[in-house]
Amino acid sequence: MSLDGSYLTWTNVLGKVSSAALIVPTSEALGQLKWHWFHKSNAMWDFEIFDKASRGPLGALMLLFRTKGRSLAALGALLIVLLLAIDTFFQQVVSFPDEWMTRSNAGSIPRVVRYEPLYAPETYQGFETNFVDPAFRDLFGRYFAGNGTHPTPFANTTRPDIPLSCPTSICNWPPYETLGVCSECVQATDLLQFACLETKVDWTATHVGSLEGEPFSESTVCGYFLNSTSGAPVLMSGYVVDGGDELLKDEALLVRVMPLTDMLTKAPVFGGSINFKHLRNPILDTLIVSTKDGPDGVYRNETPVAHECVLAWCVKTVVSAYAWGQYSETISTVYLNESDASWPWPWQSSPVELKGENATMTIFDEDVSITPPLATRTKSTARYESFSMSNTTASNIMVGFDDFFPSYYTAIKGQRPALRYKNYLMGPSLRKLAFNPLLFPNNVTHHMERLATAMTNVIRSSVSVEMISGHALSPQSIIAIQWEWLSFPLLLLLLSLIFLVLTIIETARDTGTGVWKTSVMPTLIYSLPKETQGQFQEPSTWHTARDTKRVRIRLLPKSGWRVSGQSHLAASPQLPHPAVQAPRGWI
Repeated sequence: MSLDGSYLTWTNVLGKVSSAALIVPTSEALGQLKWHWFHKSNAMWDFEIFDKASRGPLGALMLLFRTKGRSLAALGALLIVLLLAIDTFFQQVVSFPDEWMTRSNAGSIPRVVRYEPLYAPETYQGFETNFVDPAFRDLFGRYFAGNGTHPTPFANTTRPDIPLSCPTSICNWPPYETLGVCSECVQATDLLQFACLETKVDWTATHVGSLEGEPFSESTVCGYFLNSTSGAPVLMSGYVVDGGDELLKDEALLVRVMPLTDMLTKAPVFGGSINFKHLRNPILDTLIVSTKDGPDGVYRNETPVAHECVLAWCVKTVVSAYAWGQYSETISTVYLNESDASWPWPWQSSPVELKGENATMTIFDEDVSITPPLATRTKSTARYESFSMSNTTASNIMVGFDDFFPSYYTAIKGQRPALRYKNYLMGPSLRKLAFNPLLFPNNVTHHMERLATAMTNVIRSSVSVEMISGHALSPQSIIAIQWEWLSFPLLLLLLSLIFLVLTIIETARDTGTGVWKTSVMPTLIYSLPKETQGQFQEPSTWHTARDTKRVRIRLLPKSGWRVSGQSHLAASPQLPHPAVQAPRGWI
């Protein structure tokens, strides 16, 4: 039998025992008050009402109505009615709520202190080459040629994107720090100026062939430029007005993505950043410019939307929880490395001669190390002094953005827009997109935040993680005593005690009640017709049971009721004289 079923059984037993323990003395007291009441009312039908009151709540209600609540017996009747609810109150005294208790086998969740993925050097003609970290290669393609990654459905929720372990339905962990990626975007539209200039059309999707040398023709274009008054203006959004190349006719630049480092040499543009010069070792710092209303907006010369967005390594303080298959986390604090005026540019580049071609060697020569200040940390989070990764690991992640930074999203009238990306010296690639996340009105800031979270989850899913133990909770039924529900049974007990004491006091002062209770004669007399009751002496003369034993009552067929010691002539003038004389001592 379950705990709940056993409790209900014993509760019912306790309720019945309590009801019996209270109703027995209450019924006895009502039986005593019955004679006390009858002694005064002399109404025979009160006997039945009192008897019914001692048997159940319906009779008790009748007694309350009969006495109008002005008799001590009304208190007893009220107690019998209230006893109906005593079982309900006993059942509410004990409850069995489920409480989540900590189990011995704890849950675990990953975090990264030093990111060290599996690395096997790759060489080309004797030179070690940069290659994209395999864990990030597919991720970048999903976020810049589509709408990014999405949670995997799992049961009625989604699967966590990190390899956590929770042996029960609910787990939580204390705040912890982990290496991750943070993002930020700021408006940069004020950097653009509208102009119509003759310049190189380096953004066209119609270009075929190598990008070395001077591969682009010049045409007159109108739109919004970066550095429009300088000797090297850059068109960020616009269209070709006139040109000798028919292939450029009616082509509009919708989105331009321009990293603030040169793709080949990694040399800084605008000092490597415009609004984020205070950040050290950014992963990506780029300008993203998008027209507001597609090709029509471009030809109407509408001002495009420009953002400068940055991705950077950071240390996040995370509060994680897992409940019923749903993982959630809250980032409480974020710390990023800040640079100073003496910070040297970390990229080094130099030309190299390879067999049959020229190339540029680029080296990121600074390890990434982030040390959060102790003032921002707690005892539970300040376990490690710093979070880090090697320069090679950082470089292999950063070069993964070269496929899409720079890139150009253009449209020719009557044709579907196309993305020109992978702008390497051998020649660019062209791709038709079903969805461009960087095209207005898509939220670029939110998209970059999603990318930063996805990158954090990738490194937290690598072989270089350590697992943090948390609390695994499981439901367990406990016994909860709610003492307030005992107030009603205790009140009934107190009222019953008061009722008994008052009954004893009330009946002790009434000396005549004993005669009525110990003899059936008064009951018999007051069950007689009214005309017969007048034949008797006043009941007040019956002081003892011995007085009532002298009375004889008989019903004669022709003479009616006869009572010993009474004159039938005076009492019953309407009755005829008896044909037969009554025995001696009888009327």
